[in-house]
Amino acid sequence: MRNPSPPNPSPPGLQVDLTVPGRARVELTAPAGSVVAVIGPNGAGKSSFVRALAGLVPAEGTAVLDGTDLLRLPARDREVGMVFQGQLLFPHLSALDNVAFGPRSRGLSRSEADVRAQQLLDTFGIGSLGHRRPRELSGGQAQRVALARALATQPQLLLLDEPFAGLDITVAMALRIELAHHLSTYDGIAILITHEAIDALTLADQVLVLDDGRVAQRGSPHEVAARPATEHVARLVGVNLLRDRTRGETGDEEEFTTFSPRDVTVSLARPEGSARLTWRGLVASAQQHGDAVRLLVDTDPPLLADVTPQATAELGLTPGREVWLSVKATAVSRYGTVARDR
Repeated sequence: MRNPSPPNPSPPGLQVDLTVPGRARVELTAPAGSVVAVIGPNGAGKSSFVRALAGLVPAEGTAVLDGTDLLRLPARDREVGMVFQGQLLFPHLSALDNVAFGPRSRGLSRSEADVRAQQLLDTFGIGSLGHRRPRELSGGQAQRVALARALATQPQLLLLDEPFAGLDITVAMALRIELAHHLSTYDGIAILITHEAIDALTLADQVLVLDDGRVAQRGSPHEVAARPATEHVARLVGVNLLRDRTRGETGDEEEFTTFSPRDVTVSLARPEGSARLTWRGLVASAQQHGDAVRLLVDTDPPLLADVTPQATAELGLTPGREVWLSVKATAVSRYGTVARDR
C-alpha cells in the first residue's frame, strides 16, 4: 500500500489572512525579499495589523511565514523584528548593548553578539557611537540604532511602523536612502507603515491601502499611484479624485476620475464653456508647493488647485475666499474598479 502524499508545503514568503477584532481585516501575500508599504488615514488599522504580526495585540486567522503560523506562537518566538515610531530603546543600555540584546537573549555569546551589533552600527553609519546611551543620541541616530536592533536577530519579517516620523526632513531622507540600500539585499520580508508617498514609491514592491480597517486597494506602487481608489491615496500622490457609483450588470460599480491640481483653473466668476467640469467652494488653505501655491478648496469633495503666486495675489486667494474651479474634460483620467478586498 502506497503512503499517502504529504500535504503541499506552504510557499516561502508571507501569507496573511487575519482579523484584529474591531480594528482590521487584512489579506496579504508577500514573497521573500519583498517590501510592502501599508498606507491609509489615521485609524485605518495599519498599526493594529503590524502589531498583530508581532504578537503585541490579539488576532484571529493565520499569518504563515515560511510555513510557520506566527499567530500560533508567543511573541518572543516569532522571527520578527520591529521598529516603532519612538524607537523605544532601553535607556540604561548603550547603543551597542541595545543592538546586541536580541542576539544575546537568543543564545549568542556576548562576544558574538557584540560583533554582530558593531557590524550593524557600522552599516548605518554610527559605528563610533556604540558607547553612547539613547539620551546622548540625536533622533536620527537613535532611529538608526532602533533599525540595527530590529535586524540584529536576523528576522525573516521586519515590521517598520513609520520609522521616519518626527525626524528632520534632511535626516529622514538620509535614513531613507540607507534603509533602501539595506532592504535591497534583505532576503526577508519588510512591511512598512508610512504616511509619505515617497516611501511607497521608492522603497516598496507592493502597496496595501487600508481604509476603515479593510483593504481598499493593493498593487504595485505605480499602479496605486496611477489609479488611486481612496481620497487618502490621491492626496498622497498629489491628484484630485472623484468617485461615482453606478449600477452595472454585476451590481454596484465605482468609476473613478482623477486630474492634476495643475490642470485646475481658479476664477472668481463662474467659467464658461461646456467642455468643463466646474465646482464652487471656499479656499480652505493656501500653501507654497514648489514654484506654485497649492490651494485646498472646500468643494464636494475637497479639491486641490495649483496657481501662480501672482494669481494668488491678484485674486486674493486667501482662506475663506469663494472661488470657482474648472477643469477641461480632456485633462481628466477615468477608470473603473481597482484591486481590493471584497
